[in-house]
Amino acid sequence: MPSNMSLFSINAMLILTTDDRTRLLTKYYSAPHPPAHVAPGSSYPGASPYPTLKDQKAFEKGLMEKTNKQTSDVILYDNRVVVFKMEGDVMLYVVGGAEENEVLLFSVVLALRDSLSILLKNSTDKRTIIENYDLVALAVDEIVDDGIILETDPVIIASRVSKPPTQDMVNMKNIDLSEQGLLNVWEFGKMKLAERMRQGGL
Repeated sequence: MPSNMSLFSINAMLILTTDDRTRLLTKYYSAPHPPAHVAPGSSYPGASPYPTLKDQKAFEKGLMEKTNKQTSDVILYDNRVVVFKMEGDVMLYVVGGAEENEVLLFSVVLALRDSLSILLKNSTDKRTIIENYDLVALAVDEIVDDGIILETDPVIIASRVSKPPTQDMVNMKNIDLSEQGLLNVWEFGKMKLAERMRQGGL
C-alpha cells in the first residue's frame, strides 16, 4: 500500500466562459495537511501548482485554447488530468493530479453539471450563473472541500444548496425571545414534566 494515501484528489474546479474566456468561478485547492517533513513554502505532493493569480490565469488561458479543439471530455494538460463539460456558453472543468482516477474526476464534473442544471432550472449559462452566484458557489463547496470530494449525487447537492420555500418557514413574529418569554417556556416545561411524572410516564 502506498505511503502517501490521501483523500485529496482535486487541484481545481473552474467555470469559465467560452465567448470571452473570462472566469466566472475558480477554486484552486492545496492539500489541507501538508506532510510533516516539508518546509513551509516548498513544493510537495498536493501543493497548489498555481499559487499566484498570474499562474492561474495563464493555466486557464492555455486550458481554454486546448479544450476548444478537443472532442473528448478528458485531457492531460500541464501534467494534470482535466475533465470538462460544455454547458451553453460556459465550460466546467475539474483538474486533478497526473495520477488521479479519470472516472472519479468525471463523476465530479457530472455532479457539478447536473446539480447546476437542477438549481438553475436547466439554464446553465453565463448570465444565469452570475445572477445565482451564491447557489453556484455553495454547490461547488458542497461537492468539493479543500480538494476532497464530499458528494457526487446532484439531487442531494441541490437539496442542500437550494433555499427553503418561504411559506414553510416558521413565523418568527409570534415567538417571544425575551427573558420573560424564556422563563414562561421554562415554567411550561417544568409543569408538563411534573404532570408526566405524576401520571407515571417517566
